[in-house]
Formats: sequence, structure tokens, C-alpha cells
Amino acid sequence: VSDAVEGATRPSRRQVVVVGAGQAGLSIAACLQRRGIRPLVLEKHRIAHAWEQQRWESFCLVTPNWQCRLPEFPYDGPDPEGFMGRAEIVSYVRRFAERIGADVRVGVAVRRLKRQGAGYRMETAEGEIEAEQVVVATGGYHRPRRHPTAERLPRAVLQLDARDYRHPDQLPDGPVLVVGSGQSGCQIAEDLFLAGRRVHLSVGSAPRSPRRHRGKDVVDWLDRMGYYDLPIDQHPDPRAVRTKTNHYLTGRDGGRDIDLRRRALEGMGLHGRLREIGEGSIGFDAARGVRLDQADAVYSRIRASIDAHISREGLEAPPEPPYEPCWEPPPGHPTSLDLQAEPLAAVIWCTGYGADFSWIDVPVFDGSGMPAHQRGVTASAGLYFIGLPW
Repeated sequence: VSDAVEGATRPSRRQVVVVGAGQAGLSIAACLQRRGIRPLVLEKHRIAHAWEQQRWESFCLVTPNWQCRLPEFPYDGPDPEGFMGRAEIVSYVRRFAERIGADVRVGVAVRRLKRQGAGYRMETAEGEIEAEQVVVATGGYHRPRRHPTAERLPRAVLQLDARDYRHPDQLPDGPVLVVGSGQSGCQIAEDLFLAGRRVHLSVGSAPRSPRRHRGKDVVDWLDRMGYYDLPIDQHPDPRAVRTKTNHYLTGRDGGRDIDLRRRALEGMGLHGRLREIGEGSIGFDAARGVRLDQADAVYSRIRASIDAHISREGLEAPPEPPYEPCWEPPPGHPTSLDLQAEPLAAVIWCTGYGADFSWIDVPVFDGSGMPAHQRGVTASAGLYFIGLPW
């Protein structure tokens, strides 16, 4: 832990300050220290706070453990092909922090960052700090989003954002509506469904990924194909890849696909995108079948790209049959939930997060409120971002 920050009358001066002590902030600190630069790392909460406090109890990674490759600290556990759960992830990140011995100060929020001369000045919970250079490592998911008509739900219906859900017994008895079919939405809907709860899932435009294909985890194939080394300026659609919803799949039960059609066959209620909340009912659009088809098309394209790689490289891999849908939406399915006939116990909002960089008073943002940068480097000399999508 760093020395105490000096009082407001005389700002502390540092060469580099990193804001955020998650895996991104700790990683840049480790790399800087290897270059002989010892930054001060400021963390609003505790190290690995989001992993520990904003994930549900059965949460686990969707990428295999071997892909956890923090600088000079790769995964060293007994199950490289498995998927770490919440407690293991927290332990891994905190052990990394101990290993690098970075100058981390926890419980210190940065309230304002502004340009001052050739450097920057930060207002923090423990006084002002001046820095020649600043790395912002707070990620891009700060404010949970809800549907604009969420406030119209009856007061008796418990509303939670994905980051506040912990386990099925946390919710009152009765049906649950999960809104959003990205990774969090599908995994939380499954968590509830496997616990025997009546679950409705509002399906959005999230794509789907296979877990395994032709004898290997899909992440293994994509790694071998160089997908994770592809720089953003070589991607065919840079903006889309930075803003699109993550593919849904899971590391639960040793890792497997999430097939929403199979869950519907087993009794999960699937609906289209939430359209409106009215008096006594919730309305959805009629495009759930189209969105399931679109998700399955992405699933099949990923498999096809792996097939092409296997063929191109002349690799030996067991063949697999093409995907066949096991369920189709029946015609005439209602596009609303009657809250009188089936009162909901809870709604869990898994509709994504918005960025909040309002504390940064430096003109480096685009029209959407996200930093304009080239691989983390902004137009304001000495100000960098790390840990944003792609």
C-alpha cells in the first residue's frame, strides 16, 4: 500500500497514476514496473471488487482457465481446460496483485481528472494528486441500463440489475422475467430454471457461440486461428466489434452450449424483445423466432470458420453433424404476459451497461461518451485507457 496522499494544500506528485485495480490496471502496473516505472494505482473499492460483489454465486468464466494469462502469471491450477468460478477468479486476481507488489491504494475514488500544464491533476477522496501520465483502467461498464418503462411495473415486483443478482433463493416465490439474452441474461435465466423456478426470458439480438467443435473448445480453435491477436485496425467492422453484445455460452457444468430452444422445449418461456410495460401486462415484439434464427446463424458461422481452418491446414479432427433446431416457436403465441393471470415475483434486467466517464474533464470522448483512442492512446498526450472492449 502506498504512502499516505498528502493534504490538499500540496498535491502529491507522481510520474504515472493508474485508476482502477482490476485485471487491466494491475496488468499495466506490472508491465510498467518491468520497465522501471512504479505507478501509483488507485482503486475505489477493493482489488477484484466487481468479480466478488457484482457476480452471482454460480458464475464462472466462459473462457477456459488456460486463457487467463496475466503478465508473467498464467493460470497455475489443476484444471486448465476448466472454467474458474467466482471465488477462484477473485483469488487469482488478488494473488497476482500480491505477486507484482504494486503501489496500490484501495478505497480511494478519483472524483475529477483534468489537464494541468503538461500533465494532469486528480481530485481524490484523500486529496489532490498531480501526475505526468494517467492510465484509466475502470472498464466501460459502469451504469446498468433498464427499459424506459421499467418504472411502470407493479410495486410488488422485485427489480434487480444483473450485477445485484446472487442466487434463486434471493427472489420471492413466483415466476421471474429475465430481460436480455446476452451472456448474463442467458446464464441467469438458466441458473433460475435449473433451480426449478418458472422463468420467462425476453430474447434480444445477442449472438450464440458453440462451446466445443470437432474435438476442441471453440476458444482453443479461435486462439489457434489468430482471432485474439487480430488488431482492431484489421477487423472488418471495428465499431461493431467494440459495441456488440457478447456471444452467449457457459462454462457451467464443465462448459457447454446454451441452446435456448432446448430450454423452451423443457418449459422456459421465450419471448421477443420487451416493447412496453402497460397496465397489467408486459408486451413483447413478435420476432423471437427471427432472433433465435439469427443467433443460430452466428453459431453455425463460427463452426464453419473452424471447419475451413481445419481443411486449409490439413488437420485431423473428428467430424460433427450440422446443428438442427430442436424447437420452433408455435404459431399464434401471445406477445404479452398477463400480470393478472401470472403475477411476476421479479424482473432481472440484463440489458447491458453504459459508460460513465463524467469525472474526466479532458476532451477525448466521442459522441457516445466513449473515449476516442487508438489502441488505448488518446489525443491528449499522457492520457491512456486500458480494459475497454477489443
